[in-house]
This record gives sequence, structure tokens and C-alpha cells, in this order.
Amino acid sequence: MSPSLTPLVLVSMAALVLSLLLTRRLATRAGSGFGPLDHPNERSLHATPVPRSGGLGVLAGVILTLLAALGLGWMETELAWIGGALLLVALVSFLDDLGHLSPLVRLTAHGLAAGLLVFGALGWSRLDLPGFTLAFPGWLALVLTLLFVVWMINLYNFMDGMDGLAGGMAVFGFLALAWFGWHGGEAVYSLVCLGVAASAGGFLVSNFPPARIFLGDVGSSSLGLLAAALALWGAKLGLFPLWVAWLVFSPFIVDATWTLLARLARGERVWEAHRSHHYQRLVLAGWSHRRTVLRAYGLMAAVGACAIAAPGLTPADQWMLLGGWAVIYGVIHLKVGLVERRARMDVA
Repeated sequence: MSPSLTPLVLVSMAALVLSLLLTRRLATRAGSGFGPLDHPNERSLHATPVPRSGGLGVLAGVILTLLAALGLGWMETELAWIGGALLLVALVSFLDDLGHLSPLVRLTAHGLAAGLLVFGALGWSRLDLPGFTLAFPGWLALVLTLLFVVWMINLYNFMDGMDGLAGGMAVFGFLALAWFGWHGGEAVYSLVCLGVAASAGGFLVSNFPPARIFLGDVGSSSLGLLAAALALWGAKLGLFPLWVAWLVFSPFIVDATWTLLARLARGERVWEAHRSHHYQRLVLAGWSHRRTVLRAYGLMAAVGACAIAAPGLTPADQWMLLGGWAVIYGVIHLKVGLVERRARMDVA
């Protein structure tokens, strides 16, 4: 039976309002003195310094949601481990926002956060694909969980480079996961996912183009950790196979992974700042931030709807769905290249 909507709606609304008010405060001249500024660099698409403490507003809403779950007596063991991993990633990321920690320190913290999830029985123990399941030995499950969580944390950070993009992915992505929790009768899971989506929505009010504030690493890395952790938790609860959560967040996973592999193939230094993601290339080719992000929202909504429908399909139809999205992403890649070529021709 689906859980009552009343506590879910009330808590998520409170998280949204808290995030919205705190983010607006941080985005004002008075509030921008607290926290760092994002100065234009080789990776960025903005021309003037912008506060990048908006992730604190998102975290405030998420923490409120966790406290509400505790107050309602809905606290689960897995949620405590997720909270610990979140605090670790958020702390290290905020310190990085303030003083640029070394990549080794950041990756070590990300690995420790993934380890907390494993200790909390949230490891990736099997691969569920349409029609068959492949169980992993313990050592491989540990390695795959570490890689998955660390990559999700970092790819979300990589994709946070344009007004409204990372916040929008959080709204669409965690709303889809919340639906699975509500439909599957998992009140705690649904509450947490709704709280994250609402917190991101409150931030998005000040981040939609033209953005007055950015997430910063403290926000983007935390959202990446939550995407990985809640995907693993939902799969453990039997709400969906893990590949469905991958599909939900595929607008980020595909772009970031494809870009990384392409840069490796070109022999580039992948640890250095760049502007090679699809969204960056579109903006550099002349698309506005608003046009690009609205197209991205359409993609996120469509892929989320397909992910919600996927568990009810036959294995054959699920493979067709995945194949269809592979084709769509291929077309998007070709479209980005076409936009770039047209822009170069216009300049010439």
C-alpha cells in the first residue's frame, strides 16, 4: 500500500522553502560575503564572479528532511549510513570550495564515503539486466560500488557547469526515484527522495538562467553522492533494478562518461579543466543558457518517464527501450556536432 502523502508533502514543502530562502540570502550582496565566489576559468561559461555557496541551501533542506524522518520515527539503518557519507562528502567539498584541496584528498574522501555505504549494506552486489541476473563475489561488489559511487560524485560535479542544469537533474531525477518509493510502499525512501528534489527546486529558483548563485562543489558532489546512494538503496529495497536508476540519471551519466572516454582517446589530460561536455559545446556554439537547459529538461523528463514505465515492461521491451535511448543519445551527439559546424560556417 502506498504511504500517506500528507507527511511527504509537508516535509518536502518545508525543505523547499528552507532551501529557497537560504539560497536567496546567500545570493544577495549581504549573503555573498559568506562562502566563495566562482571566478571565470577555462571550464566555466559565465563572465563575472558568482557566489557558489548555493549547495548549502540544498544541504539545509536535505538535513531538514532527514531530521523529519527521525522525528516521524521513520529512520532506517541505511539512512544513517547515507547521512554519514553525505556529511563527509559535503565537508570535504566545502573545504575544497574555500581552499582547493588536492585531487588525492578529495578522491580519498569520496572513497571513504563509498566505503560507508558498503558497511551500511548498500553495496552493488549483483547486476540485474532485463531477463537475467549476475551475482558478484564480495571483492568485486566492493570494487564496483567504490567505482560507481566515486564516479557519480565526480560526474555530477563535472556536469555542474551551466545555469540550472545540475539543479534540474536533481529535481527530475529524485522525483522519479520518489515515485518508485511511493508506489512501492516505502515511505522513508520516498520522503528522502522528495526532500532532495524539493531542496534542489528551492535552489533552482535562484539558479535558473541567468543564475544568481551556483551549487559549488559542496552542492554538486553531495547531489552526486545522494544519486548513487539512493539508487543503491532503491535497488536493495526491490523498487527497481539498478539499471533503471542509471536510466533516470543517464543525461548526466552518458554525457560525462562519453566526454571522459573521448578525451582519453584524444590523449588529453582528463584532470584539467575543459569545455567539452555537450551542454558546454552548445553554449559555445551560440545557444543561450536558457535554450540549452530547457532542451535538457525535456530530455530529463522523457527519460524519467521511460524509467518509471520500464519495470512494467517485458524483458524484450526493456531491451528495446534501452536500445532506443542509445540511439537517441547517439543522435544528440551528432546534433551537437552539427550545431558546432553551423556556428563555424556562420563565423566564416
